[in-house]
Formats: sequence, C-alpha cells, structure tokens
Amino acid sequence: MSSAERVAAIIAAEATVLMCTPTYALRLAEAARAEGIDVARSALRVSIHAGEPGASIPATRERIETELGVTSFDHTGATEVGAHGFSCDARDGVHLNEAEFVAEILDPVTGQAADEGDGELVMTNLGRWGMPVIRYRTGDRVHGVRGRCACGRTSLKLAGGIAGRVDDMVTVRGVNVFPSAIEAIVRRFAEVEEYRVELVTVREMDELRCTVETRGGAELAERVANAIHRDLGIRCAVAPVAPGTLPRFDMKAKRFVRRREEART
Repeated sequence: MSSAERVAAIIAAEATVLMCTPTYALRLAEAARAEGIDVARSALRVSIHAGEPGASIPATRERIETELGVTSFDHTGATEVGAHGFSCDARDGVHLNEAEFVAEILDPVTGQAADEGDGELVMTNLGRWGMPVIRYRTGDRVHGVRGRCACGRTSLKLAGGIAGRVDDMVTVRGVNVFPSAIEAIVRRFAEVEEYRVELVTVREMDELRCTVETRGGAELAERVANAIHRDLGIRCAVAPVAPGTLPRFDMKAKRFVRRREEART
C-alpha cells in the first residue's frame, strides 16, 4: 500500500488514532498535501510514535501535530524487552513502566549503575514469560530523573525521551553531538521538507554537512547553518536542494550518513 493509499484509508475509515514512526507521520502529511487532502480536518485526534526519538523532540512533535491535527505522544521500547515507556500530558519526557521493569542508568565513564542520571538505559523484566531479561543493555542514551511529574506520576522519567543510540553520538571538533540534536534544530524551520546529515572525515578530521530540501534556497540554508552553530557550537555546511530530491522512508529514517573523503591535493 502506498502512502497516498494509506491516507485515503485513514479518511475512509474515519480513523481517530495513528501509530507509526515520527518520520512516517510527516511522510503521510506530505502525501496528503500532494493529493489535495487536509488531514488536519480528518477524524484523527491522537498519534502515538515509536522507533525514533522524534515524538519527544518539540519541533518535530509540533510539526506532526500541526500537519495532522493531532496530539502526539512518544512510546518507547525494544524488541528484546518489550514496550516500556510512554509520554504523559506534560510531554516533557517518557515515564518508564516500573510495575513491569527495573530500570538502571549505566554511567558511560565509570560503568556504574544508578537509578537516575545520564547514561545508557539498562532494563530488567522478569515478568515477560516468553523472554525475561536481566540487566539488558538497550544501547539507548537517556537522562533519567526522579520526582513527581506535573501529571502526578512518580516513576522514573526519561527527560526529553530517548536522546539516541549510544553509538550514534559523534564528536565534531570536541563537541559531542547526537543526530536528534540536529533534528531538533532543522525541524524548527517549516520551510524544510526533508533533510540529511553527513559526518565526513577529511584528513582524519570530522566535519558535519547537512542537505535540506527547501524552496527557501541559499538564504534558508544559511539560517539553518547559523542556528546549528548558535545552539550546538559547531559549524555545519548546509546546502539546499529542490523538494523531492532526498529519499523518503516508510519505517525508521536513515538520515545520518558517515563517509570518508579523500583530501584534495
């Protein structure tokens, strides 16, 4: 089924809830626009997103909500342990289901486990009869906090959701950067339809390059580059391309690419 056919099915069935990756929610909105359909006026009222950090990235979540006319929530988990978290009405993080899971945060420097703080999320779930796990390293980088949420819950909250995969973090000129940090900036620009980020190694030095789909041309690309430099403290060359140039994704997006480039002599 194509994206346009899925949009037609949503309208025909008067669906009220959509569950997919954040990337695909925006793809459906794009497909709807191409068909002349205003999905924001449909019966959809809630969207639930998994597989990527986007639903906990304010700029991405706001775009989904605006284009689809929904209230969006994050839903975290892993194949190996099952679904373990959800965002509440406060939508400033993800609550872990501590009735089913024992969660720990593994410090990336010391290797010590704690019940909050920055590090890798480690999960124990003895209630999953088919596949119980003990201290399973999820590979997800999080910031866990304790205390009472505005919604009233007191379970461990992953502030800002899952930041990304531990091995996704790159260091550019001494600055640690997650792909989600780039997305949080790029998605603030409504003129950007799609984007791609490359980590290019030249003469053993890493540099970031970003390609944005936009009708805004060089002026918009410069604004994006300035925002990345201002917010992250790194320089990123941003190049504009015409809408429809970059690939689209039905599942998890692959917008972050690493490659090596031979230095020119």
